[in-house]
Amino acid sequence: MGDFREELERTRKEALEAIESAEDLVHLEEVRVRFLGRKGRLPLLLRTIRDLDPTERPSAGQLGNAIREELEAALGKRKLELEKGRLERPSVDVTLPGRPLPRGSLHVVTQTLEDILSIFVSMGYTVVSGPEVELDYYNFEALNIPKDHPARDMQDTFYISDQVVLRTHTSPVQVRTMEKGPPPVQIVCPGKVYRHDSDPTHSPMFHQVEGLVVDKGITFADLKGTLTVFVERIFGPSTPLRFRPSFFPFTEPSAEVDIQCVLCRGSGCALCGQSGWLEILGSGMVDPAVFGFVDYDPEVYSGFAFGLGVERIAMLRHGIEDIRLFYENDLRFLMQF
Repeated sequence: MGDFREELERTRKEALEAIESAEDLVHLEEVRVRFLGRKGRLPLLLRTIRDLDPTERPSAGQLGNAIREELEAALGKRKLELEKGRLERPSVDVTLPGRPLPRGSLHVVTQTLEDILSIFVSMGYTVVSGPEVELDYYNFEALNIPKDHPARDMQDTFYISDQVVLRTHTSPVQVRTMEKGPPPVQIVCPGKVYRHDSDPTHSPMFHQVEGLVVDKGITFADLKGTLTVFVERIFGPSTPLRFRPSFFPFTEPSAEVDIQCVLCRGSGCALCGQSGWLEILGSGMVDPAVFGFVDYDPEVYSGFAFGLGVERIAMLRHGIEDIRLFYENDLRFLMQF
């Protein structure tokens, strides 16, 4: 019985000290659980009463219950003190300056898109937009890409139905614009496009800017001069570029435009495949067959068109190697721009 009383008194003393030193309600609840909870020290100690001599059990039980009541009263008193102190203490110091809210910024793709459009607008182009869900006719057929043409394989897209697709480029906006009226036409068409393609340099959804100029006497020299100005303004005046023969169903002749590799400066590296050059856009003179779909006389009018991927330009300008970083919404990446 003596050992039991000593342990009971030790538990009582430690519990009262812990209750008194509790700084808030959370800590007070931890003290309650530690000493009076189901597996607390006092209940576990009281369970040992059954091991005492039968004649000692009643007095031991009375002492244990008295200490329990004392500790519960101390807990209640300390709780009231803490609650009163919390109410009396202001939760907000109105004299402090306000906390500044974090400022957002434009996404790096949006920044690049706005830079591209501002260049072409300064050159006299009008910005025109169109639907992202497009008819097969405007996305392919009116651009000289009939059904079963091999060029469709390069632009495999998502089909809503046999005749409705998610557009693979913004070229349909050019056709719709030409349908509305005669030349001259000088437009750029920005927007989202979709292709069944996904890897570090390709995304199922990405952004394009396509341009179209149609008028009397338009030549390849006009195309080359326009794109040379664009490249020098977006990448810097000392950026070397070249035009490389290529094929597009809606332009003839067609050319890819390359710039000198931004990493190795033409000496050859893994980024440019040791060639020293990086492809940035496609271009060409409008195929007369396209004019046939919009009732333009190819004997009177000529024109050029070009198209570029906004993400591609952003990756080259900022040294980004994986297009998927643009869409992961990781602020650690986005806040760098």
